[in-house]
Amino acid sequence: MARLHRDVMRILITDIVTGVRPTGDMLPREVDLAEQFEVSRGVARETIRAMEERGLISVKHGKGATVNDAGSWNVFDPDVLGVMLESEREGEILAEYLECRRILEVEAAGLAAERAGEQELGRAADALRRMEESARRPQSQAAEDLFHEADIAFHQALIAATGNRALGGLVERIHSALLVARYPLARPQYRVERALPEHRRILDAVVAGDAAEARAAMSDHLDTIASYLRERRRRPARRRSGSLAGGRA
Repeated sequence: MARLHRDVMRILITDIVTGVRPTGDMLPREVDLAEQFEVSRGVARETIRAMEERGLISVKHGKGATVNDAGSWNVFDPDVLGVMLESEREGEILAEYLECRRILEVEAAGLAAERAGEQELGRAADALRRMEESARRPQSQAAEDLFHEADIAFHQALIAATGNRALGGLVERIHSALLVARYPLARPQYRVERALPEHRRILDAVVAGDAAEARAAMSDHLDTIASYLRERRRRPARRRSGSLAGGRA
């Protein structure tokens, strides 16, 4: 999507997520959107189409576009998720993502311990090595990005090790969303003492073929992340910057 389309779309998504445009509200007509944002009708049309694809609105010929209930929104879409993480819905969506990870990854760790081959174990070990290397870099956005990309690769390797193609396809589909959702709960200051040893424990259990320990290690790791979520929810409401980068704690 062109930048101009995305800029207009993110403004409208923000209006919907924050309730400025509540469920059932009619979106301005294509011609009115074009005039309001000083863009072409083609850009306005593309914006409406993109929002419909993301479940934010329903378009009926001759009636226009209506804002959908939150249950219809595609929360795996990075644009939708990014706006939600910048809004008062942040705690709600992070809790749902953490619950999703627990459902998927605890059992996956156990299956990986039972089924992992040398290739999958090598991928997980390489990802952990990259996590360790990025954690040693001076703190910066680039180092943060490298850590999270390696973290995702570690968990993807475990999913692949289950040999379950349906599960692998599901996780691949939500890869971008899971990457975005990790940032607000990141705690770089605790990586050496918590995150890295927790990932090492998971990998050691998988390598040893100890399914029970792999499940326990993954569950304990997600418990740590849950503690970061509880801590974040106790903080006073933060001013929103309006950019995804501002939400990367």
